[in-house]
Amino acid sequence: MCGIVGIVGKYPVNQALYDGLTVLQHRGQDAAGIVTVDNNTLRLRKANGLVKDVFETRHMQRLAGNIGIGHVRYPTAGSSSTAEAQPFYVNSPFGIALAHNGNLTNAHELKDEIFRLARRHVNTTSDSEVLLNVLAHELAIQSSMQLDPEQIFKAIASVHRKVRGGYAAVALVIGHGLIAFRDPNGIRPLVMGKRETAAGTEYMVASESVALDADGFTVLRDISPGEAVYITEQGELHSQQCSENPSYTPCIFEYVYFARPDSTMDNISVYASRVAMGKYLGEKIKREWSHLDIDVVIPIPETSNDAALEIASVLGLPYRQGFVKNRYIGRTFIMPGQTQRKKSVKRKLNAIWQEFKGKNVLLVDDSIVRGTTSGQIIEMAREAGAKKVYFASAAPEIRFPNVYGIDMPSANELIAHGHDVDSICQIIGADGLIFQSLPDLIAAVRSENSEIKRFETSVFDGHYVTNDIDQHYLNRLDQMRSDDAKVASVMSMASHLETYNEG
Repeated sequence: MCGIVGIVGKYPVNQALYDGLTVLQHRGQDAAGIVTVDNNTLRLRKANGLVKDVFETRHMQRLAGNIGIGHVRYPTAGSSSTAEAQPFYVNSPFGIALAHNGNLTNAHELKDEIFRLARRHVNTTSDSEVLLNVLAHELAIQSSMQLDPEQIFKAIASVHRKVRGGYAAVALVIGHGLIAFRDPNGIRPLVMGKRETAAGTEYMVASESVALDADGFTVLRDISPGEAVYITEQGELHSQQCSENPSYTPCIFEYVYFARPDSTMDNISVYASRVAMGKYLGEKIKREWSHLDIDVVIPIPETSNDAALEIASVLGLPYRQGFVKNRYIGRTFIMPGQTQRKKSVKRKLNAIWQEFKGKNVLLVDDSIVRGTTSGQIIEMAREAGAKKVYFASAAPEIRFPNVYGIDMPSANELIAHGHDVDSICQIIGADGLIFQSLPDLIAAVRSENSEIKRFETSVFDGHYVTNDIDQHYLNRLDQMRSDDAKVASVMSMASHLETYNEG
C-alpha cells in the first residue's frame, strides 16, 4: 500500500506536497519522494525513510515549481532498495514522472511486451516502473510534438485495456501538465479537490481526503473507476471516462485498516464505517456471547478504537484504554521478518495493569492477519492480571493473499488459512474468539454509500474482481512474500551494500 499526491498550483507546491505526504505517512513508511517541474526541468528527491527524514531544507529549496507529485511507499513484494522509491521517470516522450499506488497483476507480461514492442527497459522489480513505461509508450503512439486532452485520454484508454490489477496513479508530463487515473474497478482510491487563490484555481489529487484537508483544498469528488483527469500547467481541468466497462468495487480493507479515520473516500467516511462495524459486531456478540461475563471492552489501538467504543455501547459495558501505544514504532505486519515483528510488539504496546487485573476483558482489533501479534497481546493482558481474555475482530477471517497492492503475507502464513475459528482461538491463546461476518462488514461500509453494490473482498472470500488470478499466480506470489524470501532479500541488499562500501 502506498500514498500518492499531485498538485497543479499557482505558487510553489513543494511545501503542500510535503504536508500532504506527511498526513499519508500511515500508507507507507519505507520510502518517500517528490518531483516537481520548474522551467521544463524535473526536480526530484526520493530516498528510503519517513517523509520528515527524506526531505531536508536543501532538498525542499531545490524542489521548485508550481506543479508536482509525491509518493510514500512500502513494498508490496521484492526489494525495498532506494532504487525502487518513487516517483519514477522516463525521458521519452516529453519527460514523464509517475507515482503509483496498487499492484499490476500482469506486470511480468507487460515488462516483456514493452521491451519487445517499444525497446523500453525496466530497471527495477517495481510494477510502477512498468506502468510508467506502458503509459509513456501509449502517449508516444498518440502524439507527435504536441499533446492534447483527446490524445491523453486515448492513451489512458489503451493503458486500461493492457494493464490488469488495482492502481491509482499520478503523472507529470513536462510542458503539458498532470494526469491522474484510476483502475476500471476503482480498487485503489483517488480523491480530487481544489483551492481558490488570488492567482486562480489550484487542483490537488490524493489517495485520501485527509491530504486535501491538510493543504486547505476542498474535496470536489472521487475520481471514478476507469476515469482519467488531465490538468494543464495553466490549470485547465479535463476529465473523461476511459474504460469500456468500469465497475465500482473499492477495496474494503481500506476502511478496515489502512485509511485514516478522518478520511472520506468514495463518499464513505472511514470513521463512520468503523463505527458501523462496531455496531454490527456488537450485535453479533450480544446474540452469540450473551452467556459470557465480560467486564470491560478494550481496543487494541488505534484502528479498532471506534469499533470498540460502539461495541461497548451496544453491550452496555465500560470502554477503557488498556494499552498505551508507542507512536514511533512502525506497523508490525509491514515488517519483513517474524522475529522482527515479535520484538516490535512489546516496544509498540504497553498494558495498563489497572484495567486488566482481576477482570474478564474483551479485546477488539480491526483484523487478525498472522495472529502473532494477537497472541502476544493476549499474553500481555494475562500478564497484567486479566482473568479471562476474549478477542473480537472487526473484520472476517483473512484466508487469502491480497494481489492489488497490500502486502499481506504468503497464504501459508495467514493464521486463518486452513484453520477454523476454534483452531485460531486456540493458537492465539484466547478464551473466546469472534469474527465479523463478511455480509455484516459489507453492510457496515455500504451504509455510508449505498450506490456501491460490491467491494473488493478477496482476502476474505478468495474472489478476485479482475478475474485473472489462478493458482500459478498465487504460488509465485507466495514465493515472493514469504518471510524467508523477505529475509533473503534483506540479506542480499546488505551484502550488496557491504560490497559497495568496500569498493
